[in-house]
Amino acid sequence: MGAAYFYHLTMKPLEATLPMLLGKARDAGWRVAVRGTEADRMAWLDQKLWLGPEEGFLPHGLAGGPHDAAQPILLTTDRQAANTPQCLMAIDGAEVDPDEVTALERVCVLFDGNDPSAVERARDQWRTITHAGCAAQYWSEASGRWEKKAEA
Repeated sequence: MGAAYFYHLTMKPLEATLPMLLGKARDAGWRVAVRGTEADRMAWLDQKLWLGPEEGFLPHGLAGGPHDAAQPILLTTDRQAANTPQCLMAIDGAEVDPDEVTALERVCVLFDGNDPSAVERARDQWRTITHAGCAAQYWSEASGRWEKKAEA
């Protein structure tokens, strides 16, 4: 049974935080799906990951290619990722359900703390996941470093 980790982004933007989390997931040996809500945003994120530092390169692909199933990290808007991930990272309010939390090793929900609607969406997701009995942690970077602020 997995757990959901909620990351409240307030100091660094998604394109700075996501690579760090993807690196940790890959270090754990997990295949990862990054689920977003808009294809254009996923294409933008794909470019950001390709332009990252060479020493921290994250092998990945944008869904819709011929090798989706082989991608260690797949950027997608689909509910069913073709790369059979052990870890899901949901961005931009992408849907996550409790069944996914229990089926996967880890589900990460990254949300922009400077966007009130994103914060409210994350709160709704937290309530849905914890009321279903799933383990969850809330992490904040408000102090300048990541700290666990709540656990259920």
